[in-house]
Amino acid sequence: MEDLILIVDDEEGIRNLIQGILEDEGYRTVTAKNDVSAYDIIETQSPDLIIQDIWLENSEDDGIKILETVKKQYAHIPVIMISGHGTIETAVNSIKIGAYDFIEKPFKSDRLLLMIERALENAKLIQENISLKAKVQKQSKPVHLIGESQNLITIKQALERVAPTNSRVLLTGEAGTGKDMLARYIHELSDRADQLYTAVNCAILTPDRLEIELFGSSSTISGEPPQQGVLERANGGTLLLDEIADMPIETQGKILRVLQEQRFQRVGDNKEISVDIRIIASSNKDLEAEIEKGTFRKDLYYRLNVVPMHLEPLRERIEDIEPLTTFFIEEYSEFAGLPAIKFSSATYSSLQAYDWPGNVRQLKNTVEWVMIMHKASDQSLEIMPHHLPPDILQNDNQRAAAKPNRNFKSMPLKLARETFEKEYIEQQIERFEGNISKTASFIGMERSALHRKLKQLGVEEHKKDTDADQTLHTKAT
Repeated sequence: MEDLILIVDDEEGIRNLIQGILEDEGYRTVTAKNDVSAYDIIETQSPDLIIQDIWLENSEDDGIKILETVKKQYAHIPVIMISGHGTIETAVNSIKIGAYDFIEKPFKSDRLLLMIERALENAKLIQENISLKAKVQKQSKPVHLIGESQNLITIKQALERVAPTNSRVLLTGEAGTGKDMLARYIHELSDRADQLYTAVNCAILTPDRLEIELFGSSSTISGEPPQQGVLERANGGTLLLDEIADMPIETQGKILRVLQEQRFQRVGDNKEISVDIRIIASSNKDLEAEIEKGTFRKDLYYRLNVVPMHLEPLRERIEDIEPLTTFFIEEYSEFAGLPAIKFSSATYSSLQAYDWPGNVRQLKNTVEWVMIMHKASDQSLEIMPHHLPPDILQNDNQRAAAKPNRNFKSMPLKLARETFEKEYIEQQIERFEGNISKTASFIGMERSALHRKLKQLGVEEHKKDTDADQTLHTKAT
């Protein structure tokens, strides 16, 4: 399909003249006589190039103001300015604002056509460079799902099946567990990987601001120029609606329509805009409980909850702590130019015993803190528990204070070993909230062997003994 060119001029004769020249060359054209019709065409038809007159009668915005708006909202569209009353100052000002070039009336058709050809070629080169950079960045900075826990392994396997489809995914889990990384992983494995991935946090924007951010606004809102929303910018790609439980109930209804019809209207406008977009949602709240409270729409929940996935908190998948820590060390070492460091086994034990209220995000911050605070010329320095941040040290001290003061020196070897084993296993069972399967996995025993050991040591078994503790649920799309 040939390029579409918008001609904006208040003189009908000029519009018709330029239109005839361009259509003879095979271009598609559309015309506007003032700012209102120009903005309307730009919003709805997305021209590939604009030929813009500077002086417009019966128009609130002159050509310079329209140029400013286009460069602000639609920077990819090249603009050629024309004027019969132009000066060098006007031409220079237009170029500074972002016009591709300036031509005076009357002009030769050959010069105009050459200018148009070069402007379109330049715009396409810019877009190709942007796409190439995005692909290079994608190849060099892939999303990593780091961890060895069964929860993460199961999720990764499910995502690899779901990502190539267009099914909607609902990601749940505490703040900081890595829901955004899962959404990015879905995008990278999908057929939309070469398109835009965008995330909007529904919890940090006011209701009015959220709707404009999502849907954009028309030029009638507070007299401001028209604004594209993320739904338009992410057209063809993937959109993560993060913390969707905090989305206002009115906005939920509009998002439901997007999911059903792939169409929406800008705020303050009644024109329909069609999009092809995959929407992924995430929440750290219980959406079914929010439905009961009347703060979340049941119909939206069932539209989003096609493939539900729950990411456990870090304290319940401590097998992931060591590989995550190693990854963050390497990542920050490369970013900050700091030497890589090594954590001792005792330090990993301290990390694994901590509750991690901030989850993976807090672990990443902890690694960075350690690398900054204990940067040493001796690159062989091994990070010990006392090198960790105060909150983790305090947790270690509290655990140490809670331990009984055993005098192992006065015990025979067999009794000392049994006493230590009993206390150690009891602490691990308490740490995993009575889950025998997880305890056995962590201490490196078969579950049946752990049962025999518990019986041998006289440890009561009023504990959870199940492999069905995984909270990941998936259903076929």
